[in-house]
Amino acid sequence: MSFTHRVRVYWEDTDAGGIVFYANYLKFFERARTEWLRSLGVQQSHLRDTLGGMFIVSDTAVRYLRPARLDDELLVTAELQSAGRASLIIAQRALSAPAGETLAEGTIRIGWVDAASLKPGRIPGVILQTLNP
Repeated sequence: MSFTHRVRVYWEDTDAGGIVFYANYLKFFERARTEWLRSLGVQQSHLRDTLGGMFIVSDTAVRYLRPARLDDELLVTAELQSAGRASLIIAQRALSAPAGETLAEGTIRIGWVDAASLKPGRIPGVILQTLNP
C-alpha cells in the first residue's frame, strides 16, 4: 500500500516556461518519503540522535511524463519496493489531483550510514520491522 502526501505547486517550483522544474520533483519525492517515514513513527532526527545513523539517497531514477503547473495540487506517493540489509528502494509517483494522472514516477534508493562518519552500515532491525512487518 502506498502513502500519499499532498503538495501544492508554488512560483519557486516552476521554470521560465511556467512548469515544474524537473529537479523539484525530487524535492516533492523527498517530502513524501519523509512524511511516510514519520507516519510510521520513524523520524530522521530521532534516528540520528538515538541510533547514531541516518538514511541518505544513493541513487535515483525518474521519468517525466506530463508537466505540472503553478497552483496545481499534486498527490505524491511513496511505497516500499524492496528492503535489503543496508538500503531501501522506494517507488514514488507524482500524480495530478484530483484526476490521478501520473506526471512523474521513479525509484529512490536510500542507504543507512553512520551519522558521524557517513560510512555505510546495516539498517537496524527495529526499523526494518516497522517498514516491512
